[in-house]
Amino acid sequence: LNTLPHGKFEVHDSTLSEYGVLGFEYGFAIADPKSLVLWEGQFGDFANGAQIMIDQFIASGESKWLRANGLVMLLPHGYEGQGPEHSSARLERFLQLCADDNLCVCNITTPANYFHVLRRQMLRSFRKPLIIMSPKSLLRHPLAKSAKGDFTSETHFMRILSDSVTIADDKVRRVVLCSGKVAYDLMEARDAAGIDDVSIIRIEQLYPFPGDPLAVRLKRMTNLKDVVWCQEEPKNNGSWFFVQNQIEDALTAAGHSGKRPIYAGRDPSASPATGLASRHKAQQEALIADALGLSQSDLK
Repeated sequence: LNTLPHGKFEVHDSTLSEYGVLGFEYGFAIADPKSLVLWEGQFGDFANGAQIMIDQFIASGESKWLRANGLVMLLPHGYEGQGPEHSSARLERFLQLCADDNLCVCNITTPANYFHVLRRQMLRSFRKPLIIMSPKSLLRHPLAKSAKGDFTSETHFMRILSDSVTIADDKVRRVVLCSGKVAYDLMEARDAAGIDDVSIIRIEQLYPFPGDPLAVRLKRMTNLKDVVWCQEEPKNNGSWFFVQNQIEDALTAAGHSGKRPIYAGRDPSASPATGLASRHKAQQEALIADALGLSQSDLK
């Protein structure tokens, strides 16, 4: 990297303080807005130690002091059987902080979209903090891949990603909306069960919520019966309380007045995740079956 024009690569040791290091990165991003500054937690819940910096500066700094900031936070987040301390980046907390276009919150499922959201971060004529939920298992998931052409030509960041399988719009009876790695679990289970009238749509950017393009997509589905929001997190965590009204508004704009999204996910819980692998597996299978309208015995 040091051989590239304007390139400079440095490694610095620091104290083990998420609060201190995130504050440094926030300041660096203000001082040099043309640099792509990224702060990554080993696990997403490590951001708990920096909550003051998130609340007082990252989420509200522009509103309070008119100071724009383009800091990127990479927070591993995903229910992979790692237990309560290493599963959740507390996505719900970031969504609760969202207002006045102060943040951009994403949960990205493809390499190309990850590349393009970082590229967009620097090409924009303005700066906003970018929060990315980044499931570790997608680093090695066989379905989480992109063609070379997805990185080049006229491609760009997609706030919504359609199903990996083409299903005629007039054939779709159920739409499952989701965000993050659970999309691949849903696709694999649906295809294994031979279901051909359920479309799985990924919401790659949760805030600002892409309500208009979602409404355009839903309007094409003239025989739509059910719309489901599927998430891995407990019901009192994750995106559900943030997205349910946004999805209902999109359904109304699409001409599906009176329809409301159905929840499919874990039950409310005081802990972000279970510590038992067998219980994690059972919960995951149950929420996938629920989202697809199956029984657990139907999953192969």
